Amino acid sequence: MKNEPRLRLHHPCLSERGARCSPSGIALLCMALAWFSPALGAEVAFDFGEIPVGQTPPGFRSTVAGVGPPGEWRIILDDAPAVLAPLSTNAPVTVKQAVLAQLSQDTTDERFPMLIYEKETFGDFTVSTRFKIVSGKVEQMAGIAFRIQDENNFYVVRASALGNTFRFYKVVNGQRGELIGPEMEITRGVWHELKVECKGNLIRCWLNGKEAIPPITDTSFTRGKIGFWTKSDSVSYFAETRVTYTPHEPPAQSMVRDVMARYPRLLGLKIYAPGSSEPSEVRIIASSDENEIGRPGGVAERDVLERGTIYYQKTKKSVVVIMPLRDRNGDPVAAVRVEMRSFTGQTEQNAIARALPIIRRLQARIKEAADLTE
Repeated sequence: MKNEPRLRLHHPCLSERGARCSPSGIALLCMALAWFSPALGAEVAFDFGEIPVGQTPPGFRSTVAGVGPPGEWRIILDDAPAVLAPLSTNAPVTVKQAVLAQLSQDTTDERFPMLIYEKETFGDFTVSTRFKIVSGKVEQMAGIAFRIQDENNFYVVRASALGNTFRFYKVVNGQRGELIGPEMEITRGVWHELKVECKGNLIRCWLNGKEAIPPITDTSFTRGKIGFWTKSDSVSYFAETRVTYTPHEPPAQSMVRDVMARYPRLLGLKIYAPGSSEPSEVRIIASSDENEIGRPGGVAERDVLERGTIYYQKTKKSVVVIMPLRDRNGDPVAAVRVEMRSFTGQTEQNAIARALPIIRRLQARIKEAADLTE
């Protein structure tokens, strides 16, 4: 498949190997995961050249902080600095390449369009990107939002070509904190490089290779999403975006692995939960087949989450039981799909009885929805 993501494994003791991801991957081109140990680190790189011109990249969510409509995020072609050094003095220093563009020119004040990468939540990480501020009558800004909890809680580092400033600030419960950073020339129509590093509560920010803001210590957010950020009618482009990070395994995945080890005859085990941005969207957050993580659930899984019902399905070779996991108040917070081998005389009652020890084992480890993901 042309737009199918590719997987790259990065480790200093291994040669780089390419492998095909399953079509279920909703990221972009490259996602490198450290399967052996979180200490090895992982990387996700966004290659917008794999996305048709005019489309919004898959795996991202367009939203807005503040007021006004969301942005218009599209892939376009633009002259950007060549990634590799030219082989001769006559070679072009820029090449046409696919870049991400925010094209909306809505002038609403206090409007902050964001395009959030939904596939991964990051704790300790380094993100780098190139950006170019193209135009804007009210504002000319571009930046990276990070450790995003939602549209009202996040950090951001942004550059302003109108104000000639490079600033960091945080938003907590919709309220903007202190602006930190220098006045410095931000040339419009020129590609710049922005880098942010988070380690624990320490935040560091670079512009064009210079650490332009003194290191910041803040404990408001320890993990969150990463996204592209602009303001008001700013038309801005982004390219060559890369995130290196320490992988985090959600507790739900650890629970699934433990259950599969204890019950090796299980055919499959999946845990579904509401989406962080759209609670009506139910997705797999943990699975005995990790390639399935992120896939949407169906009617049965949504019904289990909404009403706490139990589902049963039988085929010639297997039975499936879907049951809820509940928080301390008794409200469903997840749906567990247990797939087992069928046998002659298999009934709904004994299938549920077989699944109950598994559900109880999982239930003993959670008191609230956050116990599955944090």
